[in-house]
Amino acid sequence: MKLGLFMLPTGQHVAAWRLPESRTDMHIDAGYYAELAREIEAAKFDLLFLADGDGIHGGWPLEALSHTANRVVAQFEPLTLLSALSQTTSKVGLVATASTTYYEPYRVARLFASLDLMSGGRAGWNVVTTANTDSGENFGYADGLSAEQRYHRAEEFVDVVKGLWQSWEDDAFLRDKQTGQFFDHTKLHTLNHAGAHFNVRGPLNVPRSRQGHPVIVQAGSSGPGKALAARTAEIVFTAQPDKKKAQQFHAEIKTLAEQHGRSAEAIKIMPGLAVTVARTEDEALEKMAQLQSLIDPTVGLAHLSSFVGFDLSGYPLDGPLPEIPEASAKLIQSRQQLFIDMARRENLSIRQLYIRASVSKGHLNAVGSFKQVADLMEEWFVEKAADGFNVMPSTMTGGVADFARLVVPELQRRGLFRKEYEGATLREHLGLARPGSRLRPQPELREQVSAG
Repeated sequence: MKLGLFMLPTGQHVAAWRLPESRTDMHIDAGYYAELAREIEAAKFDLLFLADGDGIHGGWPLEALSHTANRVVAQFEPLTLLSALSQTTSKVGLVATASTTYYEPYRVARLFASLDLMSGGRAGWNVVTTANTDSGENFGYADGLSAEQRYHRAEEFVDVVKGLWQSWEDDAFLRDKQTGQFFDHTKLHTLNHAGAHFNVRGPLNVPRSRQGHPVIVQAGSSGPGKALAARTAEIVFTAQPDKKKAQQFHAEIKTLAEQHGRSAEAIKIMPGLAVTVARTEDEALEKMAQLQSLIDPTVGLAHLSSFVGFDLSGYPLDGPLPEIPEASAKLIQSRQQLFIDMARRENLSIRQLYIRASVSKGHLNAVGSFKQVADLMEEWFVEKAADGFNVMPSTMTGGVADFARLVVPELQRRGLFRKEYEGATLREHLGLARPGSRLRPQPELREQVSAG
């Protein structure tokens, strides 16, 4: 199975920063991120993943926001951080988020191609279509795009980025001192893209890496998100707390990929796994109880409200979830429906639902001994609900080490996870083919280069 670490500053649980042992300054401590990266590299993880956003509110009231460290209120820009981590690690993949709504294709192509070269072929781009308006307002957009508009833009965006990543053929750079020829201009290709959203000439001014180009990751589970993933993604992150629905999602994405002429093995489905693990179940339950006791009700309520897209502050905490309007363009629509379905199916009160959200954010949740956690992961993997997991420890301080030193050896003992890396690039870790370089001649560009 494939394993990634979803790396948040203090952990996935909203109250993790309040534990006595938690490092509350981790979000501004690059050295601590490096320690965690080396820990999971020693455990032979495929990748680490950094989520990102370009605003801090996310619909939260400022009072609630001021009582949590788990929101994106203050953290490193992810490409900057991963560039630093690329120099303190040598094998683990480095994946970060960049939005197709507020970035431009050339900038994304250049940033990730640079990280890919700098890391020796270990970069991955997590494609997101940012919906929240506080990000948009930072770029001059008072109103967000509709989901349809965002995904239409994203489809073209990804095509442009991939085209730019094929600007150079693998052997274009000769660097021949004797002949004085630095590169072969016949192996440099211009894109000349003209589309509904973008006009990008190219070529990219970054050569190809040893893995060809960065791995493309996608995290949407809505209808448009699945369509985008099936056509373009090589890893899919998804929130799937129910095994049967996860199996359906897994099969659907693989089938859609094949309909696009792709192999089912060319796309890896990695659901999030919120995890609190210890040597015994009682120890794990004790850890979780401590975390739950530290949830500030104001934070829990704001957290849930942000997921369902509805202000729940005027409703009784121990009453049922009220009727929620249909998701707007500002929400992750699949996540909204997930929480509504969970509340209705299990007859959960608002308080019970915000506790669930505080623990797992709608992902599969595992609290137990290392053998119990391994049992759950094996079941999902063998029964084709997942190709692996994006591991989400409830707390970073101690939680990453617990998983790496307890669960990973158990998975290795069962023959479910590697004991050593078999390659150097992220594609090699994942068993993905290396993409070829485009071989289309561009006479106009060759003439310009020669004239210059």
